[in-house]
Amino acid sequence: MKRLIFATFVAAALPLSACDKDYDNSTVDEFDLSRYLGEWYEIARYDHGFERGMDNTMAEYILQDNGKVVVLNTGWKDGKFKIAEGKAKYKDPEGEPGALRVSFFLFFYSDYNVMMVDEDYQISLVGSKSDNYLWILSRTPVPDPDLLKTVLEEAESRGYDTSELIWVDQSRNIEEWEEENQ
Repeated sequence: MKRLIFATFVAAALPLSACDKDYDNSTVDEFDLSRYLGEWYEIARYDHGFERGMDNTMAEYILQDNGKVVVLNTGWKDGKFKIAEGKAKYKDPEGEPGALRVSFFLFFYSDYNVMMVDEDYQISLVGSKSDNYLWILSRTPVPDPDLLKTVLEEAESRGYDTSELIWVDQSRNIEEWEEENQ
């Protein structure tokens, strides 16, 4: 009887351990919020409900006079322009400078972990405390291929499955960006 109970316990635990992913969502050691402010194009992301079906998505981080950061997420869904306004704050600026908290609804905050940003602040890898969320952000709608390769390698080295990324259609933003930068 004891063997049957033990075998049942082991059989039940195996699927749980198979689902347990080993990933690293730690933040960058150095982070300069003033250099991170501004517009970022969403190049790729893991699929999740609040952005499902959206394309030409962007995020803008704006520092207010009171020191708070406004977050504007924009994109297109079903032919309609969508905007979500939120706020960001540091989780622990001394201990984890790349760990922010972001809220789009009242006082409910989510983790926003800047896991990688290049030295020129042109591309960024962002996650959360869960491995279900991952974003690649770029200052341009079409990132430098070498920077993109670097950020993908970083994500993979941290245990993230980059084959699960959804590559965001940025065609509207590419046209606008090219017009502005001619």
